[in-house]
Amino acid sequence: MSKAVVLNEKFEKADELALPESFEGINPHNLYLYVKAYQANLRANNANTKSRGEVSGGGKKPWQQKGRGGARAGSIRSPIFVGGGVAFGPKNTKNYTQKVNKKQKRKALQFALNEKANEGKLFIVESISVESGKTKDAAALVNKIGARDALFVKDIIDEKTFLAFRNLPNAYLIEPNELNAYLAAAFRAVVIEKPVWEKIVKEG
Repeated sequence: MSKAVVLNEKFEKADELALPESFEGINPHNLYLYVKAYQANLRANNANTKSRGEVSGGGKKPWQQKGRGGARAGSIRSPIFVGGGVAFGPKNTKNYTQKVNKKQKRKALQFALNEKANEGKLFIVESISVESGKTKDAAALVNKIGARDALFVKDIIDEKTFLAFRNLPNAYLIEPNELNAYLAAAFRAVVIEKPVWEKIVKEG
């Protein structure tokens, strides 16, 4: 059974907490589908080109049909000419949105957290707080975790803690409503406040 590491106020290991049985035996395909949908939904879809019918100009036939020794042409806005339309170019009308149902989202998150627990990189702490508001103090917390980067999930983010974490390139501070399987899988370690963890377990 997977276990999360329980940290004390100094971010030192104090105990271990077994994950619920519902976190075990989940098909990893749930995480794949969620990450695929998450990244697809981030697509800006800005690429857009004009076809020959949308490019202005080119109303007059550029040269006579026969007699000049070259190929026929009906418009200088044909795709073969510079400044002409684009043949089969991208359009920004395509919808890349993918949907994932609630149960699959929950299973994907549980699988991602269970994987972190198996690696010994899922931490439960009573409170994530940097009262000084200094970046160096937040960096010290990240260093104690012993991971290259870490995701911190705080129940309610206060201004001082936000200021302390915002400039750290290897740490990301979020609230529970922002937590998802993609973020949980992307970071090397996940640190969750105890009240938030209790909500996750209850919803599972």
